Amino acid sequence: MQVIIVGCGRVGSELAVNLEHAGHDVTIIDKNRRAFRRLPQEWAGRQVVGFGFDRDHLEEAGATQAGALAAVTSGDNSNVLTARIARENYQIPNVVARIYDPRRAVIYQRLGIPTVATVTWTTDQVLRRLIPGTTSVEWSDPTGSISLVERDLPGRWAGRGLASLMSGDQVRLVLVTRAGAAHMATPDLVGQEGDVLLLAVRRDAIGTLDERFGETAAPGAPG
Repeated sequence: MQVIIVGCGRVGSELAVNLEHAGHDVTIIDKNRRAFRRLPQEWAGRQVVGFGFDRDHLEEAGATQAGALAAVTSGDNSNVLTARIARENYQIPNVVARIYDPRRAVIYQRLGIPTVATVTWTTDQVLRRLIPGTTSVEWSDPTGSISLVERDLPGRWAGRGLASLMSGDQVRLVLVTRAGAAHMATPDLVGQEGDVLLLAVRRDAIGTLDERFGETAAPGAPG
């Protein structure tokens, strides 16, 4: 597939290399020629100096034949404008825009633009490693309303039914990783020491989940 990447920063250059290794025909656009230094010398894709929202530059990159475009510059507005032009003017079927402000995701989603917000995910990953036991957000939907979060099972929950972790449509246990193997959550699943849980949680319920894990005893446990 012919792929266009707009932005040759850390994310864009890594995408370009990975896509080329996967056998795709890749062209990368960046306004700064020096940015292409991030690409390895053996990289065989095309480089276009320009802007992703400039139609001449997009056409030079092959927008009329492209099957996918990723706008991953450092500017939210530029990325979204590029994605809209790619979708609406060139009918590129697979388009995604990177954004830094996840609060804008709802607006962009209404425009039909898939987005990836990376700042929140990165921050959560750092916090998880700095402060063990905190909730780690592994994934969020484009609106940020539902997240998949990972938590280590507290030792006091061992031997207890994990169904009690669920709370209506606010918190759902998805799977449990145990001794290196993943297990889909079932109503009768019992916790074991060392379990790592993956839960789907609504944004306004993450605090409730943290409180539940911070309880001195699991529900139903002797006080």
